[in-house]
Amino acid sequence: MTAIHAPELVSPDLLELTRSLGRPERDLVILAEGNTSQRLADGRLVVKASGANMATATADDFVTVDVEPFLDLLRRPTSTQAEATAALDAGTVGGRRRRGSIEALVHIAVQAVSPVEFIGHTHPTAILGLMASVRAEQAYRYWVYSDEAVVIGKPLYVPYFSPGIDLGRAFYTALRNYADEQGQLPQLVLLGNHGIVAIAPTAAGVDGISSMAVKGAQVRSAAYAAGGVSPIPTDSVAKFFAREDISERRGKLEHGRF
Repeated sequence: MTAIHAPELVSPDLLELTRSLGRPERDLVILAEGNTSQRLADGRLVVKASGANMATATADDFVTVDVEPFLDLLRRPTSTQAEATAALDAGTVGGRRRRGSIEALVHIAVQAVSPVEFIGHTHPTAILGLMASVRAEQAYRYWVYSDEAVVIGKPLYVPYFSPGIDLGRAFYTALRNYADEQGQLPQLVLLGNHGIVAIAPTAAGVDGISSMAVKGAQVRSAAYAAGGVSPIPTDSVAKFFAREDISERRGKLEHGRF
């Protein structure tokens, strides 16, 4: 068995992040949508269980998985969804089936490319509207305001794949290519017709990136409605990033000190 139900491994930070992203007024998820994870010191991953509501999540609503067996699934072209589902199954506890979310493979792909402590995956309505549009791939190609550039950096876009093993494989490949080209992980991944993945060393970082991504979607939608987006010039952003005060601010943001 590669998944276990171990509520004692769920940290207060992970619980707080999960509930925060699940708050109804934020419109990031509804019902049992979305998931979060935290990397443990020993390399295992604590991830939200399938069917659990983020807004009301408790320590019982998570499973802990070993990463290595899932890397084999992601890398092996003959692996199946049935294998992934079985590997995420932590059994029946207290009369309830405990199984890691089928999107746990997205979280595991991040750890395979470059380990990071916190990940949050949500389906914000504002962003999903863009990700389901004909503008999905180019929508975030350019920044539309300076704070977005500071907090989010350069996002990665991944077109739609069915959640589970198909998305996990595509996400893993896209993430590796991005890391090879940029020398680091993206802080925001945009999933076509699906949602977003926020990646950060802290729970506060994931929360802030998620909020800023939503604001960016709202700004874009308003600009498209007014005739189109006028992006910040790329050379202007490069000069902005080169400033000492902005470099210092970006360093703080990466660790959740907003």
